[in-house]
Amino acid sequence: MKTGWGPMDAASTVGRGRRVRSRAPRQAARPAPDAGLGLQPAEVCDNHHRHRHPATMPLGSHPITSVTCFGVGEGWPCPDRNHASFLFRFGDTRILVDAGDGLSSTYKAIGPGYDVIDRVFLSHMHSDHVGGFSLFVQGLWLEKRHRPLPVHMPGAGIPALKAWLNATILFEELVGFPIYWEPLASAVKVREADVTVTPFPTTHLESLRRAFQKAHKTSCFDTFGFLFEGHGKRVGHTADIGHVDDLDSLLSHRLDLLVCELSHVQAEDLFAKLKGKDIGRIAFIHVERQLWADKPGLKRLAKSMLGGIPFVIAQDGDEISF
Repeated sequence: MKTGWGPMDAASTVGRGRRVRSRAPRQAARPAPDAGLGLQPAEVCDNHHRHRHPATMPLGSHPITSVTCFGVGEGWPCPDRNHASFLFRFGDTRILVDAGDGLSSTYKAIGPGYDVIDRVFLSHMHSDHVGGFSLFVQGLWLEKRHRPLPVHMPGAGIPALKAWLNATILFEELVGFPIYWEPLASAVKVREADVTVTPFPTTHLESLRRAFQKAHKTSCFDTFGFLFEGHGKRVGHTADIGHVDDLDSLLSHRLDLLVCELSHVQAEDLFAKLKGKDIGRIAFIHVERQLWADKPGLKRLAKSMLGGIPFVIAQDGDEISF
């Protein structure tokens, strides 16, 4: 598939398990992780910051701060994308965000190991974000994870997900490790080692809440995005939004990387919102299927509207450093 950075449109042809080739000028060899990986200027956006997953790279070559895309698909059935799941790495701290369909097999193929995940954050209860969770827990059990697993998610959805694990024969005394269920709350920070995660609410499910909550009182309509801060970096993950104004709090300060959905708002509205903001790089995920089918056209539109902010249309298997 072709994909690329924004300002230079450094398109890359990517096959599963291969490094990205870019038309951008080749830089010197990437430094070792302890040499630091600061942001490059907008005009030098190439493979220093985007490459294939660690399983295909030499030992020690993957960056110390990165996000690995296990699934970038939208809610519709996707023939060439898994559903939403991302692993954020800050040094030795690894945080999984969402667990959509396809996570279990992709994690086995390119994940770093089953005991290394420190926390899981689930943004909301749509199946393209939580539909792979129980199978992933089954994988943690079979791969002999022993560490407790904190799971942060909308509080009203916790009883349903706990009941589903029990219904699928994944009770705690069998799997061999405790799951600590923690309800998300807006602006209430969660700390893991030297990384802080701050949830913020989005309006993604507000119209469905108004239409159905009265009749479906046990359903959970809360949705969250996340701000990560650690290792001197600020990274935003939108999850699903309902309006571009959902991003106001996230965009109030500089972001080294914005992982941003492009399915539930108009591309032109989103690009206009992001233009001029202090963002080191944008990784577009959850891209709506018509836009995904015309990625060259989407790149041209983004390049024309984002005012020089580097961007990439992420695909499954990408590891993006920040």
